[in-house]
Amino acid sequence: MTDRAGTPAEPDPEPERETESAAAEEPDGSDGSGDSEDSGEGSSGAPAKPRRHWLRWTALGVSVVLLGAAGTGWWFYRKLDDNITTDTTAADELRRYEKERPTAVASAARNILLIGSDTRSGEGNREYGRDKGTQRSDTVILLHLAADESGATAVSIPRDLMVTIPSCARTEGGGRTRERLAQFNWSFEWGGTACTIRTVEKLTGIRVDHHMVIDFRGFKKMVDAVDGVEVCLKEPVDDGDAKLKLPAGRQTLDGEQALGFVRARKSLGNGSDTERMDRQQMFLGALVNKVQSDGVLLNPAKLYPVLDAATKSITTDPGLDSLRDLYELARTMRSIPTEKVQFLTVPRRPYTYNANRDELVQPAASELFRQLREDRPVVVTPAEPDGGADASSDGKPDDPDDADTPVPSSTPTFTGRNAAEGVCS
Repeated sequence: MTDRAGTPAEPDPEPERETESAAAEEPDGSDGSGDSEDSGEGSSGAPAKPRRHWLRWTALGVSVVLLGAAGTGWWFYRKLDDNITTDTTAADELRRYEKERPTAVASAARNILLIGSDTRSGEGNREYGRDKGTQRSDTVILLHLAADESGATAVSIPRDLMVTIPSCARTEGGGRTRERLAQFNWSFEWGGTACTIRTVEKLTGIRVDHHMVIDFRGFKKMVDAVDGVEVCLKEPVDDGDAKLKLPAGRQTLDGEQALGFVRARKSLGNGSDTERMDRQQMFLGALVNKVQSDGVLLNPAKLYPVLDAATKSITTDPGLDSLRDLYELARTMRSIPTEKVQFLTVPRRPYTYNANRDELVQPAASELFRQLREDRPVVVTPAEPDGGADASSDGKPDDPDDADTPVPSSTPTFTGRNAAEGVCS
């Protein structure tokens, strides 16, 4: 304060003490001069806290951790990606017959052929029988994913269905097979994946976009990776051929038990392949439920073993042989509500000339194939409780001439189930 310009009213009292006091109040050198940090001491002579040094070391440590995490993540990604086996042989064979193959009607929809191989070769598979150098497809499912990702329909094709198998390159011994009428699973034994795909396309008129092949060992590891899948048994099971011995009731199956459960024919139900396919569909629905649960997908400790087992277990076409491709497929399945993941078997009945074989029921089968080919919806409903496996297996749409049946909608209905029902429904 001044009396007039340039003339102090009175001197400021003891400026040196104010400076000393200010230094004492700011021991960390934050007065902007930087002297305390440079000298390592405050004005009072005591060591200052090296806050800026601490921040620098913290930033460096965080950077190292982030780089390490990124490196570890990249290592896991590369490991999982390298696990996948690519089937280039099938791709080459399919290119040879490109002009014969169906044209995709709904380009954004995807049709994936899932093949369960019963090969006894390879680690962990020989215990199920002698390796005869050939393999058959005990399980074949055509999975249709709607273009708008609103639903997924999985159609089982019976192994004993009588179909026309085209001329195919032999997987063993060279040469080619001749076109002939035979049971469906011979296509895989004679000509491998490409022959099976061409047989399915000839049967359905549906373009197969991708395929996956999984063997016994792969199936077991997938089930073990999700800590088992729950089933319900009405009565005890003791099946030496399927290596399955279980008490009655609700229980969680590990991989070995699950494989026996989906393969057993003699000791579960009436021993028919029809009932075995129904059981496979129920189990796959329960597996979808388990994998979709947040306990698996949102838990890295559980998710990595699932991904590791899945990528080690499958052989795919070149269009689906990367972790990114499989992630996109998993993301699509994750977005579909479980009640919209449907399972059914192609409409069929005992073959006219051999009751141990199957044939298509028409026009129900053609109606189903047309709906999938054109990416139109289908509806599945449970079989009648007292109808019996064979009575409800044709999958025919409701009869509009039945006086007690309401007028059907434009969406055909087939006998089947959805993933929300689970095995114990």
